[in-house]
Amino acid sequence: MSYQRGPLAVGLLIALFLAVFLVIPVAKVVVVAFQDPHTGQATLINFADFFRNSLFRESFVNSFYVSAMSVMAATVISIPLAYFTTRFNFGGAILIQTLGVIPLIMPPFVGAVAMQLLFGDNGSLNLLLDAYFGISIPFMSGLNGVILVESIHYFPFILINLSAALNNIDRAMEESAQNLGASGMRLFRRIVFPLAMPGFVAGAALVFIKVFDDLGTPLLLNVNTMLAPQAYLRISSIGISDPMGYVISVILVGFSLLSLWVSLLALRGKDYATVQKGAGGLMRRDLRTWEKAGCYGVVILILLLVLSPHLGLLLLSFGTVWSFAVLPDAFTVEHYFTVFQSASQYITNTLLYAGLAALLDVLLATSIAYVVWRTQLVGRKWLDYTATAALAVPGVVLGIGYLRTFHGLEVPFLGQSLASWWVIIVVAMTIRRLPYALRACVAAIQQVDVMLEEAAENLGATKGRTVYRIVVPLMLGGILAGFVTSFATASVELSATIMLVARESDAPLAYGIYEFMQSAAGRGPGAALGVVAVVFVGLGTYLSHLIIERGKLRRESTSIVAEETAS
Repeated sequence: MSYQRGPLAVGLLIALFLAVFLVIPVAKVVVVAFQDPHTGQATLINFADFFRNSLFRESFVNSFYVSAMSVMAATVISIPLAYFTTRFNFGGAILIQTLGVIPLIMPPFVGAVAMQLLFGDNGSLNLLLDAYFGISIPFMSGLNGVILVESIHYFPFILINLSAALNNIDRAMEESAQNLGASGMRLFRRIVFPLAMPGFVAGAALVFIKVFDDLGTPLLLNVNTMLAPQAYLRISSIGISDPMGYVISVILVGFSLLSLWVSLLALRGKDYATVQKGAGGLMRRDLRTWEKAGCYGVVILILLLVLSPHLGLLLLSFGTVWSFAVLPDAFTVEHYFTVFQSASQYITNTLLYAGLAALLDVLLATSIAYVVWRTQLVGRKWLDYTATAALAVPGVVLGIGYLRTFHGLEVPFLGQSLASWWVIIVVAMTIRRLPYALRACVAAIQQVDVMLEEAAENLGATKGRTVYRIVVPLMLGGILAGFVTSFATASVELSATIMLVARESDAPLAYGIYEFMQSAAGRGPGAALGVVAVVFVGLGTYLSHLIIERGKLRRESTSIVAEETAS
């Protein structure tokens, strides 16, 4: 068993890291929520106070309402794009799917102000509607604005999962239904959509969780009567001793877990399996001219809507003054000069923080993947479960947990608490993005045949040398994809970092955007900084896909060579 001492030591170190920076801070939040602030005894009085407060009750209802309505709106956007591109033969299907995923590369809070300028009460669209038809539509008023921004940003989760599910439906099921007389909407409602339900439910659960936990969008739209903003405002204004911030945090975590459980419950006891062999997916049929025109019309309208935040942000970043007008008064590049001259620290900090977080993520993810899939250590799967559980912990909850846990812990030789040291921002980014890197590394190690390791060891290589020379190089595609994904998404992390920035000089990119957007004069530079953030995430997404595709081609060519050698 001596060969397992190394993995055992690594597993224990990772378990310690996850315990200190994930389990204990979240547990601390839960304990304080159930603790009397005066006596320290266990109590439910804090939750009773929460539900007795009309502001908190309103925030609870608003958060649930916004999340549910965002799922519905995202569904309305996703179904036509998914169904048209998988059901019909018409040009541009791949381009439509690609454009449909682009909203994910823009954090919702970045495009919120731009959407106000386009769809607000005095935005471009309402000014045109008032000029030509004498009407105004409250697209961005109050909760409507949060719903619109969130649904436009997060609908790709439903689109991706629903498209995959539609492509996996056995076409024989559709043929049988058509032979029995089903067609049109009846065929879709009774056969196609129910068979694609697992994909839809998976996407809808992700949308609900992301919207329920989002902090930046409501704050930038000045909608504070929701749970996440209330948790942030209570801790930032009253202090870390206020129990209400912890109660709200527990409710946020509880609803994240509840939505995952409900999504599993909705599919339990139902059979969605098909018996297809070979080519599957819905039958694609050609469209008549008028049908094609209708499909293109719907698709173009949807794409214009979902890409509007990017257009608005770009216009705002180049605009001089944009107020009570359809378009900015004039255009300039001055905002970009302002950003790179006076706000370059935000970009530098982000490159440092996100780079370190991504590096830590792939080191942890690679180690966890190896321990779980290549050893027989007792309890090894709990490393995977614990790291993945970070998905259910909202950023604001993690930030509050860090403030409570590490506020009194002084860093040696620095004379400051760990909660106010910039390193804690890196740790928060690492924990928040670890599940993404872990899934990439797990997928990579599952594609590495264990016989390759056994062959190396039979030739005299030690376990450590085998891992270093065989396993890691073969996992390199997944490791790089995990690094890029973690870096791109960590670079626009706001929910956790906004709680942990102690000094302006330590602030990352997302915090800088939020600060700029607080004033009308700063919106131009804030939009320019937002464009920089979108470029970061966009390049990261592209590189991640490029690495994955090259990895697939490399594996395919290797298997072809192996088959030819064997024959």
